[in-house]
Amino acid sequence: MLDALEVVTTVVVGLLVGVEFSVAFVINRILDALPGDAGQLGRSHGGRMLGAVMPFWYIGSVVLAAVWAIVGWGHHGTGLVVTAAGLLIVSVIMSLLLLVPINNQGKTWTPENRPEDWKKLMNRWDRWHYARVAVLIGAFALLVAALA
Repeated sequence: MLDALEVVTTVVVGLLVGVEFSVAFVINRILDALPGDAGQLGRSHGGRMLGAVMPFWYIGSVVLAAVWAIVGWGHHGTGLVVTAAGLLIVSVIMSLLLLVPINNQGKTWTPENRPEDWKKLMNRWDRWHYARVAVLIGAFALLVAALA
């Protein structure tokens, strides 16, 4: 059972890292390069779509890592898993305090109702997102190391 839990947790967190990395370094760069209002409309749609899924994915990742730490207590790598779970908790706190408030505004914007400083807000979201991606990569790397 522990082996299956380790694999499932690592895959779920790895996919989360992949999606968030893609958003940071691929999707948002593509959207920013689109002409006219297309990029802002794409970010709004992405905020609505991913904003509906990500809370479950983030909390699920924390729960899986916590269960792995509990079930595997005393096994090799438990400290790494506990630290990874802590980083995943940090990513949730970052999301709630720094990214979700901006996303909740941005997902309602249209070219007609967006604020004058919308690009400044999106740049702020991007900077916090880069930091969150770094935290997630750290958590994922620790989980992989715990498997070795």
